[in-house]
Amino acid sequence: MAARSASLTIAAMNTSTPSSSGAQGAGSAAAASPASGPQSAAAHALPRIAVLATGGTIAGTAADAANTSGYQAGVVGVERLLEAVPALSSVAQIQPEQIASIDSKDMALALWTTLAQRVNALLASDDIDGVVITHGTDTLEETAYLLHLTVKSIKPVVLTAAMRPSSALSADGPLNLLNAVTVAASQAAHGQGVLVAFNNRIHSARDVVKTSTYAVDAFQSPEVGALGWVQDGRVEFQRKVVRPHTVDTEFVIGAKWPNVEIVVSYAGVSRIGVDALVAAGVRGIVVAGTGNGSIHASVQQALADAVSQGVVVVRSSRVGSGHVMRNGAASDDALGFVTAGALNPYKARVLLMLALAAGGTGPVALQKAFDKY
Repeated sequence: MAARSASLTIAAMNTSTPSSSGAQGAGSAAAASPASGPQSAAAHALPRIAVLATGGTIAGTAADAANTSGYQAGVVGVERLLEAVPALSSVAQIQPEQIASIDSKDMALALWTTLAQRVNALLASDDIDGVVITHGTDTLEETAYLLHLTVKSIKPVVLTAAMRPSSALSADGPLNLLNAVTVAASQAAHGQGVLVAFNNRIHSARDVVKTSTYAVDAFQSPEVGALGWVQDGRVEFQRKVVRPHTVDTEFVIGAKWPNVEIVVSYAGVSRIGVDALVAAGVRGIVVAGTGNGSIHASVQQALADAVSQGVVVVRSSRVGSGHVMRNGAASDDALGFVTAGALNPYKARVLLMLALAAGGTGPVALQKAFDKY
């Protein structure tokens, strides 16, 4: 899907909000009077942030302002999203692009390719200091983790979204967008990998998951917590990302994606789904097991048979937090399975696709990738 680009610069005009110690000159530039000459403009230049819009609830509208569930996602364009946040003028110069206009439940691999390639192209330019992506909440954690592993820059990439459409009373999108740009403009965000700014918290793409179907505080990082927070122009990180990401990975976005699917273990499940996927020629299967990744006997046998036919099997958990221990709830060494650690099934699928595309083969090598990333 080709990107529809636009050019819009928001210059510093208003009184600034308080800036963080990590803000890249945003506070001093915003507090100054408008530039009157080339030398003054250069001295007070704001960070240059590309805002890439993909649709989602943040760009949704409903007929009734009191309606927060029955709305059409992805119908508000990026320029209108920016117009709703005049305070952006004191934070950054914005370059907006409309990459897509979808409900994120319909996110496709081809759009992931387009988005990742566009982000990398923008960050390779000296004219861009960071990227913000507006996205739907449904698949945001998957897109964020994909970019976390494939962006080749230390410049900030920040995803944000909304739980209420733009037409709603107390819509959360405008403040989330302002905070995301504030984080992307902060020097402290450099080298942190891909981030998610939502409801004043800053999360790592690897850790964050959606935990509510309706609440504005819909994203959490189970077990480890948020990286930091953003409020009223101040950005503070309380910890750093420790696993390799972005420039320290071997992963790149290619033209083709390996076919990897997800199955679930539950009471009374049969092996029909696994057998159908193997017959369809999938290269990998992620199983969302119960508890510590335990698998119903019928499905476990089907997955063992799949391994014998060259299909990679990754064992994860359908539980919302915790990690899957290798050789814990299943004899992974004997069965030839890979374990996902703390990655949920959806992020495990992202990593498995990238690892397979990078030439990873066999459970030993693939387990190293899961242990590393």
